[in-house]
Amino acid sequence: MWTSKTVLVSAVLAGSVLAGTMAVAKPALRDVKEIDDQMLNVGIALVISEKCDSIAERKLKGLSFLWDLKTRANALGYSDNEINAYRKSDAEKARLRAAGEDYVKSKGLNPKVAADLCNLGNAEIENGSTIGSLLRAK
Repeated sequence: MWTSKTVLVSAVLAGSVLAGTMAVAKPALRDVKEIDDQMLNVGIALVISEKCDSIAERKLKGLSFLWDLKTRANALGYSDNEINAYRKSDAEKARLRAAGEDYVKSKGLNPKVAADLCNLGNAEIENGSTIGSLLRAK
């Protein structure tokens, strides 16, 4: 005979199993487009600000942007340890660096030429893109 206590325990156990299954099925952060694309934007903005003397990063805007991104990743169920492992991973840094170079090339520019990065940075600022919002002309 099913008692209300048995039903409650069964429901709790089923919920725990289901929650555990969903946690295991969580994709790697690199596969979460809304996070990974934004990390790429940050990386491109940083490279532009480092290589182009006429453009600087907007430090407070960048920090706020990254904090919001971390908060979003946490809301998606990622722990601080998972987020830190993603952002500190040499493999992920190399992958994002290559994707950033591909982005620059897709604009008909050379990612190794500072003047091209300046042109890209100025275009991004003018267009009001996410990359541009993280930069300012000096």
